[in-house]
Amino acid sequence: MRYISTRGGIEPLQFQDAVMMGLARDGGLLLPETLPAVNKQILDRWQYLPYQYLAREILSLFIDDIPAHDLEELIERSYASFAHPQVTPITRQGEVYILELFHGPTLAFKDVALQLLGNLFEYVLARSGGFMNILGATSGDTGSAAIAGVRGKNNINIFILHPHGRTSPIQALQMTTVLDPNVYNVAVRGTFDDAQSIVKAIFNDLEFRDTYRLGAVNSINWARVLAQVVYYVYAYLKLRRLGSTSIDFAVPTGNFGDIFAGYVARRLLPPGCIHTLILATNANDILTRFVTRGDYSQGQVQVTSSPSMDIQIASNFERYLYYLRGEDGAAVKSDMEGFALTGRLDLSAFTDQVARDFRSRSVSEEETIATIGAFYQEHGYLLDPHTAVGVKAALELREPDRPVVCLATAHPAKFGAAVTRAIGSEPPLPPALADLENRESRCVVLDAEVGIIKEFVAKNALC
Repeated sequence: MRYISTRGGIEPLQFQDAVMMGLARDGGLLLPETLPAVNKQILDRWQYLPYQYLAREILSLFIDDIPAHDLEELIERSYASFAHPQVTPITRQGEVYILELFHGPTLAFKDVALQLLGNLFEYVLARSGGFMNILGATSGDTGSAAIAGVRGKNNINIFILHPHGRTSPIQALQMTTVLDPNVYNVAVRGTFDDAQSIVKAIFNDLEFRDTYRLGAVNSINWARVLAQVVYYVYAYLKLRRLGSTSIDFAVPTGNFGDIFAGYVARRLLPPGCIHTLILATNANDILTRFVTRGDYSQGQVQVTSSPSMDIQIASNFERYLYYLRGEDGAAVKSDMEGFALTGRLDLSAFTDQVARDFRSRSVSEEETIATIGAFYQEHGYLLDPHTAVGVKAALELREPDRPVVCLATAHPAKFGAAVTRAIGSEPPLPPALADLENRESRCVVLDAEVGIIKEFVAKNALC
């Protein structure tokens, strides 16, 4: 399996090279040359596999340059840190199923991919004798999950940018209380989109990127998307055992990475297994406007109780655009260059095609809080605000004769203020979060300027 850029400007790569490159050198995102597909007989064979074994089967379809026994060991090590034996268990709550993705070390779905990615980085570097400096931006959970994936690992430094004061307090503390010497937290004075734009600008400075051997942990790294494909298939197989041959997924979405993993899973499985992907946004509705009207246009970021979705530029959207444009890299390059200049893409000509893949609903802040409260009252089950956005969209857009699985992307205790507003009391803190406020914290606050961040990285990077 080889990997190419959405913009068509690089020679095909092997998987390990794609992992280490992160962002393609032509500014695009990496994708497999072809997407594999499986048949009913393979699903029958996968039906009862534990999560780790299913992960090995699926990842092996996309990875052919890591020996099978090494890949199996990497997967086992990556999910040994999860608190639940099923890794991503499913529970039925009323009219929906909840896929719990928050049983990893930082209690967020990002752990599913970033525990594996950290081990992949270490594996490749151990064989090459090299080093890397990871640079990433986070709207909340990616940062802590990335740090947990590489803290203390040899030959890796990590620099994580987050928007100062715009994550939840617990999200910030999960990052800044990690004091390993290879971890650098930077709070930028701006939004997540500002931080993400800085990261992309630095990666596009090829001389700087090569000098400091920069690596990516954001969902621009294909390995992250690939790891997330597994839990869609795992959830489908669970419901298949219960007699469901076709299901929907509701995905709270900001950066388009998680729902793009669902899109890959949908194409991997036989037609109809995953019928519809329900794309749920909060008040930052650029992706809902795209699905419903073909209007992909940047607006002002609105601050909500679901900060990981407070985004106006979805960094993984380009991957879907590649397929929307008939796998035409030149067209994608032109689109993205135009978007960079104008902040807008008119994709209304594709609305019928998009409607075959997605349905979408934007959920207001008031609806989010009300959903947390109502769901808790009806089912005794606490949702975090991101998951509540997905549940609200699912309850409105679901088909009564088809099961819908809602992705629970974070533990509700990470967003105590929103939960308290919804139910009138604070959620209980799990042990991993109980003493965060009492721990020593380390973070530097910098202006959201490319030059300032480059200077900080250069001063502290491995080289």
